[in-house]
Amino acid sequence: MKLFTTEQIRTWDQYTIQHEPILSIDLMERAAKVLTEEILQLFPHLHHFAIFCGPGNNGGDGLAIARLLHEQNKSVVVWIVNPNDSFSPDAQINLNRLPKEIIIHYYSKEHTIHLNDNTCIVDAIFGSGIRNEPEGIFFDCIQQLNKLPNFKIAIDVPSGLSGEDNRHLKSQPAVIQAQHTIAIQQPRLSFFFAENEKYVGQWSVVSIGLHPEYYENTETAYHLIEKKMVAGIIKPRSRFSHKGTFGHALLASGSIGKTGAAVLSAKACLRSGVGLLTVFIPKQSNLILQTAVPEAMTLLSDEEHHLYGRIRDVEKYAAVGIGPGIGQHADTTLVVKQLIHEYHSPIVFDADALNILAEHKTWMEFLPQGSILTPHPGEFDRLFGKHTSGYERLMTQMAMSKRYGIYIVLKGAYTSVSTPGGNVYFNSTGNPGMATGGSGDVLTGILTGLLAQHYTPLQSCILGVYVHGLAADISLQHQSHESLIASDIIEHLGLSFQRIAD
Repeated sequence: MKLFTTEQIRTWDQYTIQHEPILSIDLMERAAKVLTEEILQLFPHLHHFAIFCGPGNNGGDGLAIARLLHEQNKSVVVWIVNPNDSFSPDAQINLNRLPKEIIIHYYSKEHTIHLNDNTCIVDAIFGSGIRNEPEGIFFDCIQQLNKLPNFKIAIDVPSGLSGEDNRHLKSQPAVIQAQHTIAIQQPRLSFFFAENEKYVGQWSVVSIGLHPEYYENTETAYHLIEKKMVAGIIKPRSRFSHKGTFGHALLASGSIGKTGAAVLSAKACLRSGVGLLTVFIPKQSNLILQTAVPEAMTLLSDEEHHLYGRIRDVEKYAAVGIGPGIGQHADTTLVVKQLIHEYHSPIVFDADALNILAEHKTWMEFLPQGSILTPHPGEFDRLFGKHTSGYERLMTQMAMSKRYGIYIVLKGAYTSVSTPGGNVYFNSTGNPGMATGGSGDVLTGILTGLLAQHYTPLQSCILGVYVHGLAADISLQHQSHESLIASDIIEHLGLSFQRIAD
């Protein structure tokens, strides 16, 4: 799915009005109907609503929703937050359409909002129609609402939150803290950043039937990885295939006390479909790995407890991954350096391989084109400097992918994949149970295995992060967020691939 900026979505609205064609008030009514249906479907237990409406079209949506909920025999009260008493034309029409049975309050600074605890607050004050932090009575109203314990639903975007960049917000901003946000047509970029979770809560998307021609013809750098995209990547296997068909991968992993990382990455690599796997490990890890992963071959380090020594004939491998559990010993640093200089195809860098790169930043210039870096936010900031927001980190991620010709897989709740061509893909699978040791090692194994099977780096990243997250989601059929471990993800990779093919 393409993801558009707030300005592009506004343009999409206008394009639809002009080319469907449809009156703007009728498009608003269409939006209000699907928004109301979503509220009723998601929250059938809610019967009392207080809808807070601003002066613009988001307020117009809220006023139409109030009328439609009233028609469904829900108890509805409307609060107008509008100091100038000047409405957008469509909001004014929907204000006039309100049945006389609906009580309307006009909010002012003198108001103290009192609501029963079982009343749901619907935020339709600004939505995406704000560019600066709310002031005056808007600020006061939002601050009051956030102090109330009532369940809150935001329409389109929580009021006070920008669709993209929110670096302008103060430490205690006036932004609605919703438990659920219903986005119109598409999620906004700001939904994918961790610092905005306290405002957005859970989110869902409703389509209001904006014109498909605009979607097809409009370019964007941002995309959401969904099943349809991933299903089109997976290559069918010929009956006459053999192990050589699916590549020979090399994983450099493990050190004393961290052989488990080597085991996890190796198992995941094999489960991703690689034909052959060799694992470069310290000598002391050999018995453990050969027992735990008998399908893998081993190449032993010159040192007992950490990686050291030149990997001979490294170019014979179809793909190389390095990092899980390797530590940062000076000898191991030389292994990373050798691979950078002697292996000329994409390399997957993870964990301590990234920390080694952070200590030798000049090496970034020599990374093989198309290499894949898989940092979590802390590792990312060690590589590229401290960041104060998810949006700022995303901008750096995109810039660094372009600068070095690499793919960066920034791990998180919505793992993002940036490309040398300037695009970003947000993953839609995964759950909080993946915040456990070894989950990243599993991803490294998957990515290395896919590269070895001659998927492109972009295909490997998109398919890899999706199946990784989906396997974790499938694991929740038998586990909880608390009990999920990295081995569960590996064990469900087969079902993950099957689910995509269904």
